[in-house]
Formats: sequence, C-alpha cells, structure tokens
Amino acid sequence: MKRFKVDMLKHVISPKSIALALVVANLSQINGTQAQSVQIDGNDNININEDIRKFCDNIADAAKDKRYLLQREELHKLQTQVDKRIDALKVQRDDYKQWLKKRNDFLEKAEAGLVEIFKKMKPDAAAKQLEIIDQNIAAALIMKLSPRLSSQIFNEMDAEVAATLATIIASTVDQNNNETQS
Repeated sequence: MKRFKVDMLKHVISPKSIALALVVANLSQINGTQAQSVQIDGNDNININEDIRKFCDNIADAAKDKRYLLQREELHKLQTQVDKRIDALKVQRDDYKQWLKKRNDFLEKAEAGLVEIFKKMKPDAAAKQLEIIDQNIAAALIMKLSPRLSSQIFNEMDAEVAATLATIIASTVDQNNNETQS
C-alpha cells in the first residue's frame, strides 16, 4: 500500500520530497532509531537528516514570521478586550460618581434641613432628641448650630451625654487645626 502511494507521488513530487514526507509520516515507526537514509526505488538513497536540515533551514524564517504574526494577532485581540473592559469600567466609574454626587447632595440638603429643624426647636426638646440619636450625628448638628443655641441645648442635656458630645466636638476641632497646620 505504501509502495503504491510512493509510486503515485513520484510522478508529481520529487523523490527527495517523497522521502521527507515518508519520514514525517512514519516517525512513530522509526521510534528512536537514527534513520540515515531511505531507499525510494531500490537504487536512490537519500540522506534524510541532510534533507530535513535543509528543509527546516528553508522554512525557518517563514515559520518565525508566521509565529510572530499569530502572536501579534493574539496580542491585538487581547488589547481590544482590555480596551473594551477599560471603557466599561470608565462607564461604571462615571455612574458611581454621578450616584455619589446625588447622594452627597441629598445628605447636604438633609443635614441643612435637620439643622434648621433643631434651630427652631426649644432647647429642652432638642436636648432630649440629641441625647437619643447617634453621638457623632448629634455632635455634628450641635457644631452647625449657633454657639448661643448650642450652649442652651448643652444646659438641658444629661451631664454625661453633654460631656461626651463636647469631647467629640473638641477632637474634631483639634483634627481640623492639625490638618490646617500641616
């Protein structure tokens, strides 16, 4: 069967190419032995190692170019994917910035409204409310009120709660002074 294929190929391809094709096709049959030559017709001996070396030398540059081209295409695909991800992240970042701005605007309005509410309350009622809410929020609200109203609210508060709020306010003022001096 192999002999028939070889005979058919001899008319189309040169004997050296046939020998090379046979070697490549039958590598598993050679299995570790060093084949130095192959007989094609019974009288033509071809040195396989030399032909393989010549063949490899002839196609080395083309193979290298093809490999570089494939690597370049792969890098281009990866760069495109990275660019798409960066664009998606930029869109998300812009959405988050917009959401954060809306949130901060809402908090500023809510805080301003809450300060106005406490400004209009009687000091004893404001003191009772500020004793119940979170100490940091209470301290922030008291800092935004006028000193006169803040002192009236402190007078109506439990002494321990007033001292805690005063400590929080003082530490905040100290931090602001340290940041200003730096």
